[in-house]
Amino acid sequence: MSPQNRYPEMYRQDQGKLSISVRAQEQFIPIEDAEVLLKATGEEAPIEVLKTDRSGQTETIDLPAPPLEWSLEPTENKPYAEYTIEVRRAGFEPLIVEGIQVLPNTVALQDAKLPLQRNLTRQENIVIIPPNVLYGNYPPKIPEAAVKPEPPATGYIVLDQPVIPEFIIVHDGVPDDPSAPNYYVPYKDYLKNVASSEIYATWPIETIRANILAISSFALNRIFTEWYRGKGKNFNITTSTAYDQKYVHNRNIYREISQIVDEIFTNYVTRPGLRQPLLTQYCDGVKAQCPNWMTQ
Repeated sequence: MSPQNRYPEMYRQDQGKLSISVRAQEQFIPIEDAEVLLKATGEEAPIEVLKTDRSGQTETIDLPAPPLEWSLEPTENKPYAEYTIEVRRAGFEPLIVEGIQVLPNTVALQDAKLPLQRNLTRQENIVIIPPNVLYGNYPPKIPEAAVKPEPPATGYIVLDQPVIPEFIIVHDGVPDDPSAPNYYVPYKDYLKNVASSEIYATWPIETIRANILAISSFALNRIFTEWYRGKGKNFNITTSTAYDQKYVHNRNIYREISQIVDEIFTNYVTRPGLRQPLLTQYCDGVKAQCPNWMTQ
C-alpha cells in the first residue's frame, strides 16, 4: 500500500523527509549498495526500495506525515507517521528498524548499523523505537533538588568546573537494574537522541534551543556531581523518565535538532556563584503538572 493511501485524507496535507545512513557496526565504515526496504509500520508491502551510495547514504525521500498543528499544540492525535526499514547487504546480518518517526516539515535521520555475518545462518537484528515522550505513557519525573550538595574535596567531585565530556555512559533502565546494558554514547549524540525522544523538531527554533539547554544542563549536573558514581554505579545517567531523561538507543533523530545541538552543546544553565549546572527538571505541563519546574 502506498503511503498516500495509507493515511486518511487529513494526513495528506503535510510531508516529512527521511534519510538513512548504513554502516558496519564493528568498523564504523559506510556500506555501499545496501538494500533498504521502506514500509509504513504495520504494512507488509514496501513503499520504496532504496540503495545506498559510496557514503552509505540513501536518497532523502518525501513521506506523508500528519498535519503540522498536531505537533504544535497538545492533542490526542499522534503527530508523526511511523515507518519501518529492512536493511540487507551480503556479508552482514540484516537489520529491521520499526517505528521511525517522521514529522511534517522536518528531516528524520536514521542510522542503520549492520553487524558482520559470522556464520552461514543469518540472524535478523530488530530495533523498535518507542513513542515520543510527549505522546507515549511514561513515568513522571521524581522531584529532586535543582542544586546538589557538593561533597568536600575528598569526595566524588574531581573537577573545579564543569567540562563537556566526549562520551556519556547511559544505563538503559532504572538505576537499580543490574541487568540493563550500559551504552557509551558521544555526548552530542546523546543530546540529539534525548531531544528527538522528548520534544518535536517542528517546534520554533528558540523553543528547541531552550529544551536542549535544559537537557544538557541536566546531564552535566549528573556528570559533574558524580550522582550515580557516588552511589557505587558504573554509569552517568539512566534512560528512565522517572529518574533522568529518555534516551532510545539507535532511534532516529532530526536534522533540525542535530544542527542546534552542534551550535550550543557546550552551553548549560547555572546560577551566579554556582559551580554546578542546574538539574533542570521539566514536564509537558499537560499530562504531568510540575509546579516551580519548566514546562514544555
